[in-house]
Amino acid sequence: MGETQERVGRMSGRFGSWYLDPKEVEGARMSARLHPYDKLFSPIRVNRLEIKNRIVLAPMGNFSMAEETGRPSSRMAEYFAARAAGGAGLLTSGLVPVSHGIDPSVTEPDGLSYFPRIDRSRTNFAGWREIASRCREHGARFFIQLTPGLGRVGSPECLVTKRRLPVSASWNPNFYMPLVPCRPLSDRELRRIVRRTGQAAADAKAAGIDGVYLHGHEGYLLEQLSNRAFNRRRLGAFSDWKAFGTALVREIRGRTGDEYPIMYRIDLSLALAETYGDRMRTVPRLRRFAGERGAEETLDLLESLVAAGVDLVDVDLGCYDNWWLPHPPGPMPPGCYLDAARIVKEHFERKGIRSNAGLQVPVVAVGKLGFPDLAERALRDGACDMVMLGRPLLADPEWPNKAFAGRVDRIRPCIGDQEGCLGELVEGGRPCCAVNPRTGFEDRLNGSELSPARRPGRIAVVGAGPAGVTAALAASRRGHRVTLFEARRGIGGMLVPGSRPAIKFEVANYLEWLQREVEGARDEGNLALELGRAPTAAELKSGGYDAIVVATGSRPVRPAVPGIDDPRVVQAVDLLREPERARGVRRAVVVGGGTVGCETALWLARELGVRELSLVEMLPRLMPGVCTANRGWLIHYMEEAGVRLWNCARLAEVRNGEVRVIRNVSRTVPDPRVTWEPLLPENVPNPFARRIRVEEREETLGADIVVLAAGARPEDGLYKECVAACAAPLIRNVGDSHKPGRVLEAVRSGYAAGTTV
Repeated sequence: MGETQERVGRMSGRFGSWYLDPKEVEGARMSARLHPYDKLFSPIRVNRLEIKNRIVLAPMGNFSMAEETGRPSSRMAEYFAARAAGGAGLLTSGLVPVSHGIDPSVTEPDGLSYFPRIDRSRTNFAGWREIASRCREHGARFFIQLTPGLGRVGSPECLVTKRRLPVSASWNPNFYMPLVPCRPLSDRELRRIVRRTGQAAADAKAAGIDGVYLHGHEGYLLEQLSNRAFNRRRLGAFSDWKAFGTALVREIRGRTGDEYPIMYRIDLSLALAETYGDRMRTVPRLRRFAGERGAEETLDLLESLVAAGVDLVDVDLGCYDNWWLPHPPGPMPPGCYLDAARIVKEHFERKGIRSNAGLQVPVVAVGKLGFPDLAERALRDGACDMVMLGRPLLADPEWPNKAFAGRVDRIRPCIGDQEGCLGELVEGGRPCCAVNPRTGFEDRLNGSELSPARRPGRIAVVGAGPAGVTAALAASRRGHRVTLFEARRGIGGMLVPGSRPAIKFEVANYLEWLQREVEGARDEGNLALELGRAPTAAELKSGGYDAIVVATGSRPVRPAVPGIDDPRVVQAVDLLREPERARGVRRAVVVGGGTVGCETALWLARELGVRELSLVEMLPRLMPGVCTANRGWLIHYMEEAGVRLWNCARLAEVRNGEVRVIRNVSRTVPDPRVTWEPLLPENVPNPFARRIRVEEREETLGADIVVLAAGARPEDGLYKECVAACAAPLIRNVGDSHKPGRVLEAVRSGYAAGTTV
């Protein structure tokens, strides 16, 4: 292993334990100590193009933001315009495939697509021209991200809908259904993709787009051709894993001239060996990819790409098979890939590498850089030349403007749950945001919904979790006089226990932001906060409110099993509020393998030092429906922390310092520790799924404490009482008191209530 790959190992080796250092966690706060951000807001030149600052909007996947023909819609234009107006210097689109008709996974039946397209016909050009124009109006630049295709990480549904195998560089298993083979593309097909890429770049230039961006990381088709893990071709022009990427760049340069900017996204390493260790030899699915491209080889490839015409690069780690690396979730450390950018920048400087324009090749850092001080320090220290922000600019498009003005405390923080920005794409939606209800809906929610109410009234909001606070803030900004009631002594609802583990530092930042926003609204005079008060329906009715918004949250489920009332049994949310209840605990059992249960188990093991810890889940899979990246991180590091994971197991009894569990021990039960295969959406049948047979056995686990995380039910009693009493002309039920769910649904429902009452 070379020195550079060893640096990759050290980098990835801290991803599961960094938060145990309080100084590291303290650095993950929103602060403005380095303001003014002179470096962040200095211009930079890429080829002949000047970009006004060092902030790049990451490609976030503009799925379902175009018409079915692929023409960018007004929704997509407004999405980019909002972030250009917010102050970002360079904006990049999500994936735009150029391989329709070759890679069957990128096109739906009848030639439709959930991807934007630039290759179908001239009718699509107008949409791209509008986006580029809207960005220029605000002084920003716009690059289109082109991809040769998805290959093995594309949907295998094409086998059913089109009777065509998915494709790849070689015979590779499909990521979603490994028993579906992906056939190797022929050299002839690959040359067609190269020509189409050149044509798409020429069309982009003609449409007024400022540059093109090749998607060469994360295990998509370009990565598959450019990495020995996936490219095992022995014959032909593209058996050389360096050949395809450089051919694309040369074709673009030939079609667009010497001065048109070309950007390239790459991973320094897949880091599969660093992630899975011995499993790369023992797990058949992983063993196939053991020959991954090394970090030193990536640096050589980058030299070839720059020689072919690349002007700008960004770099990270990972692929779909360790999906939390290229999509770092909340628990990953801020600035997680700064060292990857530094490695590339140092290599370019040491070798004196210049672009075809004779300039240094700027290196863009990626990975949780949404903290202005961190971004500025990275630039000042020379780790990178630009910083890429994805989710932070979804959470707050005004991030750059607020940072420039020193109003860092007003930046709405990303919480890293990835349910809107990433999870929605997998489920068939479009990019949105858990904490910003406007994201992805800018064409409909453009600020007009916060216009002054025609008849300002008195509004009661009961419950100060994310739904209630969002409703109260929106209503007060429209001129209503709002009273926000909260039974506890502070706002936040489930965000309070949800921010207790150190890995939930981003939720803690968001909770602090909500508190500041509420205080600001109180100072403006339209919002009154009543803490420690839980009004009854009769009290609300006597208050004469014009509308009542009920956001009273949910109550945790308590399984009906013998011994459940034992004093050693505690709800996870209560334990997170009062961690002293776990003091001295040596053995613990967590019941429930959803997100709350898994986060609590890791917290107990890593932060509270519980030595013997088991997690019991009734379902075949842990955390179904949770974003693959977040789910994978938690499972991987629970296993590393020694948490015993039992799926297909149910709690039967609590007794005398132990629990009795009925467990299915059949060999057909899925291995709960698998993170290299995703869970399919519920509406996608897997004909290859193995039927689970039942072979139950009673197991006994020692437990000084039993932690329940078995779900929640809506706390909707007050809502029903208000309706029965006709307590106000308008009564709304939002957030978990309507249906327990995620922050995404809570904020969205709260915003809808606050903007319509």
